[in-house]
Amino acid sequence: MLTKEIASTIVNETSLRLNRNINIMNEKGVIIASGDTKRIGDIHEGALTVLKTGQTLSISAEQAEKLKGSQPGINLPIVFQDSIVGVIGITGHPSEIQILGGLVKMATELMINQNYLSTQMEWQQRTKELIIEEMLKATPSYDQIKRRLGLLEQRLEPPFISCVLQMNERKISNNTLIKNLELILGEQQGIIGFININRIFIALSECNFHGTEKVFDKIAAELKRHKINFRLSFSTPFNSLDKFYQSYLDCDLALDITDNTIDIVPFSKVESKALIYKTDFPEAAKFSQRIMNKTLEKYSDTLEAFFENNLNIQSTAQALFIHRNTLIYRLTKIEKETGYDPKVFMDALTLQLAIWATKRVERG
Repeated sequence: MLTKEIASTIVNETSLRLNRNINIMNEKGVIIASGDTKRIGDIHEGALTVLKTGQTLSISAEQAEKLKGSQPGINLPIVFQDSIVGVIGITGHPSEIQILGGLVKMATELMINQNYLSTQMEWQQRTKELIIEEMLKATPSYDQIKRRLGLLEQRLEPPFISCVLQMNERKISNNTLIKNLELILGEQQGIIGFININRIFIALSECNFHGTEKVFDKIAAELKRHKINFRLSFSTPFNSLDKFYQSYLDCDLALDITDNTIDIVPFSKVESKALIYKTDFPEAAKFSQRIMNKTLEKYSDTLEAFFENNLNIQSTAQALFIHRNTLIYRLTKIEKETGYDPKVFMDALTLQLAIWATKRVERG
C-alpha cells in the first residue's frame, strides 16, 4: 500500500515546506524515499525498532551514533487498516518536530487510504465493464458473469431491464459520471459501465417497470444538469441473462429508428415499428412495393402526423399548420390512390407499416 510513488510525493512536498529532511521507510525498514537521495536503499535501524514495537521512536544525537542509517529526529509508524506498512522519519531535534511529525504522518496515511480507495474503485468499475462485455455477447459465459458478480458481492436477479445511454462530448469525467448515476440508482440493483467512449450500458435487476421509468427520468435530469447532449433507450422487462444481448440490440435499434430530438425512447413505444426493421429485407421490399405509390410518398409526413395524433383531424391540422380542409383533401386523395382509408384503423395500420417498410428498404 505504501508505494515509492506515494513516498516520493510526501517527501518532495513536505521537505520543501518544512525545510527538513524527510525519510520514508517500507515495511522492511528500507529507505524508499528521502530528501537525501544518497540514503535511498539503506536500512534504517530506527525504523526497524518502530516496526517491531509499533511505537513512535525519538532519536537523540547520542542515540543516532549507535543506530545504523539513523539521524537525530523522530520516527513514526505509518498505519493502514490497523497494520504498520512503513515508517516516516523527520530529521531534527525530537522536541522541536513532535507536532510536525504527527501532521506528516496523518497526511501520509490519508494519501495511502485515498490511493487505496481510488484503486479499489478502478478495479470494481473495470470488473463491472467486464461483466457487461460478457453479458452483451451472443453466447455469454454465465460462469464468468456469476464469478465476477461474486467478486463485487452483487447479484442480478430477474426481471431485468437494459438501458443504452448515448452521449456526445462532455466536461464531466467518466468516473464522476458513473458515480453520479450509481447514486441515482440508489437501492435499485444494477451495474453501469462504458461500452465505448460515448456509450454507457445499464443493466438493472429486480425491476419494477414503472419505478424504473422514474429512475431513467432522474438520469435524464442529471445529464441535463451537466449540459450533456444525450439520448437514452430502455428495453422491455425480461427474465433471463441470455436476453441481455437481444435487449441491447433492441435499445440500439430504438435509438436508430426514432427522431434524434427525442431524449428518452422506451423500446415498448417503438416495438411495432422495430418489427419491420427486423423483417427480412426481401419481405419488407415486397410489401413496400405493393402499397407505396407517388401519392403516398408525397403525403407520408402528413400520414405520420395523422397517426401520431391518433387519427384526430383537428389536432393533426394544428400540428402541421394547415387548414383542416387541406388535411381532409390529402387523406381523401390517399384513399382514392391507394384503396386504403387512413381514417379506418386497419387501413391506417397497413399504411403505417408500408411507410416504415419503405424507410427500412431505403436504409438497406
